[in-house]
Amino acid sequence: MLVVLLAAFALVAAACGDDGDADDGEASDPDSSAESSYPVTIEHTFGATTITEVPERVVTVGWGATEAAIALGVYPVLIPFDDYAGDDEGILPWIREALEAADQPIPDTYPQVDGPAVELIAAADPDLILAPYSGITEEQYELLSQIAPVVAYPGEAWNTPWRDLIQIVGEALGDPAGAEQVLADIDAQVAAAAEAHPEFEGVTVVQIWDTGDEFYVYKEADPRVGFTLDLGFEVPPSLEALSTDESTFYFTLSKERLGELTSDIAVSYADDDAASQAFLESDAAQLMGQVRNGAVAEMIGPARISAVSPPTALSLSWGLDDYVAALAGAVEAFNAKS
Repeated sequence: MLVVLLAAFALVAAACGDDGDADDGEASDPDSSAESSYPVTIEHTFGATTITEVPERVVTVGWGATEAAIALGVYPVLIPFDDYAGDDEGILPWIREALEAADQPIPDTYPQVDGPAVELIAAADPDLILAPYSGITEEQYELLSQIAPVVAYPGEAWNTPWRDLIQIVGEALGDPAGAEQVLADIDAQVAAAAEAHPEFEGVTVVQIWDTGDEFYVYKEADPRVGFTLDLGFEVPPSLEALSTDESTFYFTLSKERLGELTSDIAVSYADDDAASQAFLESDAAQLMGQVRNGAVAEMIGPARISAVSPPTALSLSWGLDDYVAALAGAVEAFNAKS
């Protein structure tokens, strides 16, 4: 699972979830404007799915669809259990906070070990299954389609841009305008953060994760890099010079070459404080000027990592202040050494 997390934080759950009765969940009350949007047909990698009426019982599969639905006022009856950044019930913190703020019950969850739990999803009696950022296979898609209309991903598995995901969910739920508003609100928050930190403008940044076995460097195509650039930062020439075709979103780098990964600051990801310090205090890390200067924004802990990897309709706002504060500290250290 860690490799997928590092690539684009694609897979969310691989553990035991709540196998309770999904029929106890509640769904949002659809409004007349949503009703007027149907029928709607959404194309995806397995063909096209037509949704004929406002869905009342939504199940989500994969990553990000739960948050997008909630942001649009639709509360799924069954969602994936998250064993990486979720709590004891497998619920991500921004999902729990949003549900509590809306006075909505916590939905039942299901484990995703080798794909969606088809029997549990069937028991939830959904009328729509949202999987626009997932890894479902064509066989799984066909099985799920026997339960309810399935909105799968366009293109490749685990590769839907997070903005596109929100738009796809908005279309499926009959609220494309609402999806555009969600995106506009997020853009406004990012723009406000950038305006509050003019010192970010033009500062070069690399984003890294040392797992002990591999050292990952994230490319500009990775969502966490993309929205960091929206804050005013830039990618350094070293990123392009060292990049390989290993993945769209990242490449691995030999630790002997870390000194070549030059930039003004670095963002370093780690699951816990011990792992972060083990890297920063290592001989390999000392090859990096960013580390020697203390110009490193440490993103520590599954929740903080998940919030931006990739961001979702709820998580980017949830984690933005902490992320910006960490970046500000790294920039201050860089400027002090300049």
